[in-house]
Amino acid sequence: MARSAKPRAIPRRITFWTILLFVLRFGGLAPLYIWLLAGLGGGAWYAFEVYVARPPMAWMGLPQVTDWKNPMTWNRTLRNHGFLVGYSDLRGNPLWVTYALTPPPADAPRLKRPAHFSTDWRGINRVSHEDYTKGGYDRGHMAPNHAISTVYGREGQLDTFLMTNVTPQKANLNEKLWERLEELELDQYAKQFGRIWVVTGPIFDPPLERMRSSWRVEIPDAFYKIIVAPEAKKMLAFIMPQTVRGDEPLDHYLTSVDAIEKRTGLDFFQELDDPTENRLEAEVDPESWRLQALARLPGRYSRKSAKEESGDTP
Repeated sequence: MARSAKPRAIPRRITFWTILLFVLRFGGLAPLYIWLLAGLGGGAWYAFEVYVARPPMAWMGLPQVTDWKNPMTWNRTLRNHGFLVGYSDLRGNPLWVTYALTPPPADAPRLKRPAHFSTDWRGINRVSHEDYTKGGYDRGHMAPNHAISTVYGREGQLDTFLMTNVTPQKANLNEKLWERLEELELDQYAKQFGRIWVVTGPIFDPPLERMRSSWRVEIPDAFYKIIVAPEAKKMLAFIMPQTVRGDEPLDHYLTSVDAIEKRTGLDFFQELDDPTENRLEAEVDPESWRLQALARLPGRYSRKSAKEESGDTP
């Protein structure tokens, strides 16, 4: 009786060379070329992003994670028109957003606000406009609609309506206090200093809490904003909790960059020399920013409502 053929042993370890021989034997050279071209193209794109496209869009380097063992601080850098986002797919939030502002042009058009936020195809967890519906929170811009659209135009405005630029904010914060702070950046400090840089984002304290309307989105406890005037060698930093009424003076929420780093697990402006970084990130200096005179200014929409009630608007 003929012996049955002995089964071929299955390799215990699949190596690169095993895969290469398989591709060459069963697929010819074409698939190999495709994979090589894809790898070269991906490497070229990544090098362009890291060494060419991103550096001019962030002052003194991108925010860096201080403890890589904590996955809740991991983020991916997404480049948009006029701003960069460090996005966390685990939290469903941007952890940081950075952009530069210059004095708004006198003839800048008032662009119509989009009616709907867009899901970002780059987001792994696919947060959508509808994830916030009946969730109890506003869709809070981190890169602001008005400032970005004024300085960077329609393309920049549309990118601010990507859900990777959005985080849950209570209405009293988003529509009042935070809106007043965003106006201060563009209307006051961009004009005063000629060019400013802003880094902003949410702060998460334990325990973890997700939106009732979507498990994809974590709810922040507070928000930070850092404004830098590089030529004047000055920094101004704020932390605002979700629990604000909205009519508080802005200077009630002054803090230092060091305090923000401690709460976020991020290291900002790491390309600065150490003495300058230590000095700027520790200081709290409202006087040179004229903050006491500006901290109680009403927001743009509050001023508009007051004019409408008094009959001053057409």
